[in-house]
Amino acid sequence: MPRRPTHLPADAHSASNSPSAAKPATQPILPPSPDIPTALLGQLSPSQFMRRYWQKKPLLIRKAIPDIEAPLSRDELFELADQDDVEARLITHFRNKWQLEHGPFAPDELPSVKQRAWTLLVQGVDLHDDRARALLDRFRFVPDARLDDLMISYATDGGGVGPHFDSYDVFLLQVKGKRRWRISAQKDLTLQPGLPLKVLQHFEHDEEWVLEPGDMLYLPPHIAHDGIAEGECMTCSIGFRAPSESELTAQFLYHLAERGEATGKAGALYRDPRQAAVERPAELPAALVERVGAMLAKVRWNEQDIASFLGTYLSEPKPSVVFDPPQRPLNEARFIGVASKSGLRLDRKTNLLYERRFFFVNGEEITWDGAKKWLFDLANLRSMSAKRFVTLSHDSAVTSLLHEWYRAGWIQVGELA
Repeated sequence: MPRRPTHLPADAHSASNSPSAAKPATQPILPPSPDIPTALLGQLSPSQFMRRYWQKKPLLIRKAIPDIEAPLSRDELFELADQDDVEARLITHFRNKWQLEHGPFAPDELPSVKQRAWTLLVQGVDLHDDRARALLDRFRFVPDARLDDLMISYATDGGGVGPHFDSYDVFLLQVKGKRRWRISAQKDLTLQPGLPLKVLQHFEHDEEWVLEPGDMLYLPPHIAHDGIAEGECMTCSIGFRAPSESELTAQFLYHLAERGEATGKAGALYRDPRQAAVERPAELPAALVERVGAMLAKVRWNEQDIASFLGTYLSEPKPSVVFDPPQRPLNEARFIGVASKSGLRLDRKTNLLYERRFFFVNGEEITWDGAKKWLFDLANLRSMSAKRFVTLSHDSAVTSLLHEWYRAGWIQVGELA
């Protein structure tokens, strides 16, 4: 579960000290409609892109986002890499030797920006900055259940992480400076032994391009690639979740066991009243194997169990995520008054998924018996206008739930500024 305070501060009767209430309302950036061509995908519609390219073949897109600016400046990125709850890595290739260090990094622990061939990778920037989150939201034509995070790679001239491959889909968006990309569909994915990072032992590229700000390269899984900075540059990587079969199986079985305990259906303890005395105590009893096999054979699940597992598992934020509740939370009446004027939005760290009957927020399953359209809209739009909130404000169940999420830091009053 995401970490959040268990003891929230007392209600405040004034909004003057609530930072979230002070944000001006504006419309968030919405992902492109499925059937409308967009520059983001080279004038393909998202539907066309998913049919022709997704998990099939690479696509180079010139001017995917014209006139783009980096979500964070270099100094802001360096400052973020110094925080304890941020995953940052420093990769250097000095004197032809690869080295990897993990953050946090104080400013004086990073090489000089005038020194060649080093890279700073900062993972999950969308969790810490609304500008990065807004950029990530442009790619929500892929289901949220698959969307992972936005990583920013800062590199000095000649910097890179070596030729490698990823096990997931990725969009590589150039946001500052230039980077030369070489890619290959080679089958040989053998890695160099003895290195602190995964670098291909043999790499022979098929295609090569130089990307400038606004250009973007899509790569499906297992396409070998190598990106080298030409001068100082920054690249945003939009990555996607790709859990393995073994990971999903293990987590699903854990989910079933946990749910059984929660509902009081954990079953009887193992018993062996007919166990005889043994001469070889270290030998695993055949009866034990048979009995446990019979227990496991009784395990049953249905489609709703699978949906429940996926909803809670895929909506659960990463272990490092900590939600920040308001320091002086509004009581429910004041919350309703402020939200009626400025609307509300999901916190950038919040994951809200749904299926036909259930909702899943930050790893928790929610059963909602009333009208569900407002929850569908909140999940899909990640915000709610003031006008829409007013139409719901008469329903105490709705306002009570939203107020609870607000006090937990899961939603913020006011739309994106």
